[in-house]
Amino acid sequence: MTLVDPSPGRGASWAAAGMLAPVTEVTYGEQPLLALTLAGSARWPSFAAELEEASGRSPGYVECGTVVVARDADDRAALDDLLAFQRSLGLEAEWLRRRELRGIEPGLAPGVRGGILVAGDHQVDNRALVEALCLAFERAGGTLRRTAVAAVDVARDRVTGVRLSDGSRIAAGAVVLAAGCWTGGLGGLPPDVLPPVRPVKGQLLHLAARGDAAPPATRTIRGLDVYVVTRPDGRVVVGATVEEQGFDTTVTAEAVHDLLRDARDLLPGLGELAFAEAVAGLRPGSPDNAPLIGAAAGIEGLVCATGHHRNGILLAPVTAGAVVDLLLDRDAPDVVAPFSPGRFRAAAPVAAGAR
Repeated sequence: MTLVDPSPGRGASWAAAGMLAPVTEVTYGEQPLLALTLAGSARWPSFAAELEEASGRSPGYVECGTVVVARDADDRAALDDLLAFQRSLGLEAEWLRRRELRGIEPGLAPGVRGGILVAGDHQVDNRALVEALCLAFERAGGTLRRTAVAAVDVARDRVTGVRLSDGSRIAAGAVVLAAGCWTGGLGGLPPDVLPPVRPVKGQLLHLAARGDAAPPATRTIRGLDVYVVTRPDGRVVVGATVEEQGFDTTVTAEAVHDLLRDARDLLPGLGELAFAEAVAGLRPGSPDNAPLIGAAAGIEGLVCATGHHRNGILLAPVTAGAVVDLLLDRDAPDVVAPFSPGRFRAAAPVAAGAR
């Protein structure tokens, strides 16, 4: 097996926060996606354990829980609606009043109005994760080719391999199309088969503890406009913007300012942390912002695993399982069925730039 990527693990996954939060990120009208994200979350404990055994490195899976915080009356009204929706779906979530909330997270601002505690939404260290995956892949005998795919070769409606940007070719009877936001720029595929995936820019910040200071929080803290993920070693991730800016990966002063302002409204102590890094990544978004997982219609041997938008880390275990099933000529899980790449086959492809 060969993995072709100019910078393995350094795309959207590197610029993520690693939240595993199907309940706190549930959205009205997206119940099929909720079923998929819950399936992904349920697989994470065993997936993390198997990955650590295979790679010899921990992916940083932590069962920490998540709190969604109301800063003012408007936030409280929005969270009341969210909690009612979560409960209508049978999801486990509970309301904590201000005193209860600050009792479990004393670093929260004194003026918060309360919040929703979701004990089952957790986190993983996304950068440790991708490094562990690369190690496990190579230990299993896989080959990493650090270049880009220029085109998928197809003959008589069947894949025969891929052509690389360095001019070489890899013959293959099956190809997994997992090029993220660059999927739309691949050559060789008919326009109605090429998945319509676009880049969705996200900027986020990395902060670091100073000395032996206590961490700002023990759980993931979310507001309506920002989230704060505290790692066990004291690192803190603050994110993230959602911008339709094409392939631009510029870190902007406005985004840094707004993220820090909104995060400090929740956790004032963040202002005492060291500023470590600002990063911009490109999420792969589909027209309905749900993933494309499954066999490509009309091309035998081509399997798609792309368009995961904000849920790539969360859905990694269930996506990987579905891809393996398809490559072994088994039926993919029913929970994956609504996300077939064929649902967009009649749509025009999204223009994409070169990687």
